[in-house]
Amino acid sequence: MTEPYGGAGGDRPAPAVPPEAAAGPELREPDMPRTMKTRPKALRTGWTTGTCASAAAKAATLALVERRARDWVEVALPSGRRVTFAVERCALRDGPRAEAVVVKDAGDDPDVTHGAHLTATVSWRDEPGVELDGGVGVGVVTKPGLGLELGGPAINPVPRRMITQAVEEALDGRGRGVRVVISVPGGERMARKTTNARLGILGGISILGTTGIVRPFSTASWRASVEQAVSVMAAQGEDTLVLCTGGRTEKGAMGLLPHLPEVCFVEVGDFTGAAVRRAVEHGLREVVFVGMAGKLTKLAAGVLMTHYTRSKVSTALLGEITRAVGGTEELAAEVDAANTARHAYELWEAAGLLEPAGDELCRRVAGVLARFSGHRLAVRVAMVDFTGGRRVAAAGAW
Repeated sequence: MTEPYGGAGGDRPAPAVPPEAAAGPELREPDMPRTMKTRPKALRTGWTTGTCASAAAKAATLALVERRARDWVEVALPSGRRVTFAVERCALRDGPRAEAVVVKDAGDDPDVTHGAHLTATVSWRDEPGVELDGGVGVGVVTKPGLGLELGGPAINPVPRRMITQAVEEALDGRGRGVRVVISVPGGERMARKTTNARLGILGGISILGTTGIVRPFSTASWRASVEQAVSVMAAQGEDTLVLCTGGRTEKGAMGLLPHLPEVCFVEVGDFTGAAVRRAVEHGLREVVFVGMAGKLTKLAAGVLMTHYTRSKVSTALLGEITRAVGGTEELAAEVDAANTARHAYELWEAAGLLEPAGDELCRRVAGVLARFSGHRLAVRVAMVDFTGGRRVAAAGAW
């Protein structure tokens, strides 16, 4: 991938990097493999919370209509494919209303909602149509930028359509309206392991899914969450995006930039390119990248999607940097042959070159990010140590 946004035009300020950084390595954003790990057998796919919620809603609606419980229901995925779900529990309640539960199976994906009991409670209403709401364990939207109504349940558009379609199938043209409440017992506890609170989704999980299917170790959800986090930040009126590669670097970045609100800090993982692209789309002013030596080395080489299956650390680049900052040829050769970026870091540190070499590495990363943004973003970069708590090098004004 090269120069996605072209030239230095537009009304954004020029990035705070030296002019010589305008030239640099070819910019690449490799595709991810179908799965993030090679396994001796195929990994099991699973079902999104949205699919499970639609199955529970259909089972409850059928129970309300037919006055009897269903053990199985069939629902449609967005692709049109039909799938059948076992109903864990289905019962008629006073009201009249009906309640049904479908247990989420995330397949072999490490999903915090695996085993969640997606529960639908359906009751008649006077007005025609399907009214959808969230109950216990489903988050409430409190910040703009998610494409959902403020104060409403965190049920995304595709799951909303799936639930509505499933319920309408169960009603089968009867012309009566129903109220559907989706709840997830334990959802508030599950949400503590997600970024929901930072995005302004409080009190529970989100009902998600775009295809209805969970792909094992799929990176699509992570990429989407990164892009969503940038959109939420922009919707708050903030214009400085801070990208961190993980929890330790995020904590370090918050220490470096204590004046910025929490929403500005995004754990970007391997998806720096996706985050920068979204930042440009929202017209942000500045991106700050805080990382450790390994990710920074990949970015300095022009790689914007840095998962280990699609990019390797170039210790040769680190050897080149060693020479550029006045290191001896002997040291540069050692760095060239280093086992890892951390090994190179340790060699620099032992030789007293950690700060100048780290600064040069950060400068090169800043140049790559500025070019990738089409010079629409000002860029600052910091390298932290392996605890994440200490800045050891930087580029830009700190």
